[in-house]
Amino acid sequence: MKREPIIVIKNLAKKFDNTFVVKDSNMTVPKGSIYGFLGANGAGKTTIFKILTGLLSPTSGTVEVLGFNVTKDRENVLQRIGSLIEAPVFYEHLSAAENLALHLDYMGVTGFGAETALDMVGLKVTGTKPVSKFSLGMRQRLGIARAFIHKPKILILDEPINGLDPVGIRDMRTLFLTLTQEHGMTILLSSHLLSEIEHIADMVGVIVNGTILQEISLEQIKGKSDIRLEEYFFNIMSGGNIS
Repeated sequence: MKREPIIVIKNLAKKFDNTFVVKDSNMTVPKGSIYGFLGANGAGKTTIFKILTGLLSPTSGTVEVLGFNVTKDRENVLQRIGSLIEAPVFYEHLSAAENLALHLDYMGVTGFGAETALDMVGLKVTGTKPVSKFSLGMRQRLGIARAFIHKPKILILDEPINGLDPVGIRDMRTLFLTLTQEHGMTILLSSHLLSEIEHIADMVGVIVNGTILQEISLEQIKGKSDIRLEEYFFNIMSGGNIS
């Protein structure tokens, strides 16, 4: 059964000064899916994520999230999404639990609660330790916890497994599947680790030089004579196409 779209981007363009960093881009993210967004550094992934979360305004085109126009209904969108874009920033002198509690207060919801969210990302034992003493991997786990603690409809995660060791990567893989399958969240994420995307994604989109060139399900890729995601990705990046 075809799932209804929860994110729809049409003819999106974003220009800084006289340079288009995103152009002629279209994206459709199905509700309840994990959508892997793939592209080289500087291809435009983070710019699109920032537009989806209202941090940037599009130069042209339309962007709808949960049926809301991001430009006109930014507040309604922000209430229903969680995001991790670039390096997360925290109150360094506070503990992980205190940082999460402040976020819940700001959002005005109870969500999962700080202790449950910390347990879900493997930070339950951090206690009163200030975030300033956290490793890069711990900070990344905390950033992920803050993104989903308020039980958003959509998670937008830009390179969420940066700084994580193999155990952390495996833990987050399990977490993302749990959030989708048990809590009904839709996840849009980017990652340089194609093997991780291949493990968890339902769909992928490939962006090259600011334009989304391909959207395809993992099932379709796997049905193409045992082609792996890595081969598919590099073929698109080099200007080819696999039919």
